[in-house]
Amino acid sequence: MSAFRATRWWAAAGGLALAVVDTILMVMLGVTFQMNGRNVSALVAVSFGSSLALLGYLVGYAAEARRRDRHATALIQAQLEALNTGRARLVQSEKLAALGQLATAIAHEVRNPLAVIRSAAQGLGETVPVDDAAAARACDFIVAEIDRLASVVSSLLDFARPLHLEARAVSVRDLFDRAALLAAGELAAKGARLARDESPALPAVLADPDLLSQVLLGLLANAAEAVPPGGEVMLAARVRDGAVELVVEDSGPGIPAELRARVFEPFFTTRPRGIGLGLAVARQVVEAHGGRIEAGERPGGGARLTVRLPPARDSAIAA
Repeated sequence: MSAFRATRWWAAAGGLALAVVDTILMVMLGVTFQMNGRNVSALVAVSFGSSLALLGYLVGYAAEARRRDRHATALIQAQLEALNTGRARLVQSEKLAALGQLATAIAHEVRNPLAVIRSAAQGLGETVPVDDAAAARACDFIVAEIDRLASVVSSLLDFARPLHLEARAVSVRDLFDRAALLAAGELAAKGARLARDESPALPAVLADPDLLSQVLLGLLANAAEAVPPGGEVMLAARVRDGAVELVVEDSGPGIPAELRARVFEPFFTTRPRGIGLGLAVARQVVEAHGGRIEAGERPGGGARLTVRLPPARDSAIAA
């Protein structure tokens, strides 16, 4: 018997029990029913019990119908949400496929000319007279802008390229050590202090260490750019609600609440020289690991980026 059908029978049993209790009370009070000089109390009790049992059955049936309707509504709503999510993913996949073709074409058509121009600018810079500071600055500017364009092309390729995970159990400490080492130059250039706060016995995460280190490096680079000279950047890790959280905080101006959901959208940026793909790639990598990334506020002001990842099963690797 299903959970829905059980309600009507419990209600019928309740009605019958009520009739029995009422009958016992009437007997105890000396109430009798007679018809043509005969005691028909038992017949009245049976009729009364049948009526209450039927009434309870009907009330229970109505309650079951209402519960079924609510369950069906919730199921339809969940299916509609799943359908909308699938449709959104399909649209996103089509966009990524088109972007991948565009990025490949750009890389093919632009990279080689950029390399030639860069080489020519470097060669020209080496022939500039020592006293011609303006020409030297112009050559350096050309090289720097070519490097920036090459970085844009690489970002497009990274975003459009399908991810191939080589996941294994990785300790959080190893990930933090690697990311901190790679970000040391950018942090030092800003005079930023890097602090770490790790639980002594964190489980390992099932992840591709190269891709996840790339995510942490990007978050640290963003934090280094956001903090004022001498500011602080924090790398923290903890376990919460069965997931391992990797947190990057900074003492910069923070992310406005209305923009925290949009910063992960492709090509959305608040920086004058950014193209808005860094956090989009980070979200892509984190979601490929079965996790999620969120933007929030650091206590006391500043940005907080949280990466939530499932722990590796049967893992006892410490942080």
